[in-house]
Amino acid sequence: MECLLLRNLTGLLYGLTLALATPALAEIDADLLTGDMSKLEILEPHAPAITAFVDADGEIGDLSMYHGQVVVLNFWATWCAPCREEMPSLQALQDLMGGSDLEVVTMAFGRHNPMAMKKFWSETGVTSLPLHVDPASEMARGMGVRGLPHTFVLDRQGRIVAQLIGTADWAAPEMLKVMEAYLAE
Repeated sequence: MECLLLRNLTGLLYGLTLALATPALAEIDADLLTGDMSKLEILEPHAPAITAFVDADGEIGDLSMYHGQVVVLNFWATWCAPCREEMPSLQALQDLMGGSDLEVVTMAFGRHNPMAMKKFWSETGVTSLPLHVDPASEMARGMGVRGLPHTFVLDRQGRIVAQLIGTADWAAPEMLKVMEAYLAE
């Protein structure tokens, strides 16, 4: 009984220490989760189980290539109508904030015809987002993707810190403030 109490107390202290050590997360929780961002779920920071993907040229890539940047990782599919609706706002987020500190990374869920993917990009106005594929959906399963679109925020250390299931306006003022908070960490 004493051991169980000690473990629970240790877990509580760890959680409090984590919350106090990451003030930007507390600020996001309290002040910034309005509008579409009210669907953003702040998570305990953790490393993704699988980080490998295939790029547009058929080469193997890895999320570690974005280490040091805040990453908005969006899982989508060419057949997904909500993904089509959301994609222009992801491009707008990249245009507004993308660069050396933040990168919007798109990951096609499952097998996709490269020509269909390029057509999807053209039809949705995507000009500079990467065309990556998770062909066997291993990364998606490892991250717990539950429907499309499903977007994760990764911190500069490559840890998953938040997720949003469904569509959102990623270029809305409240989202830009959320991204600014993550960049300030």
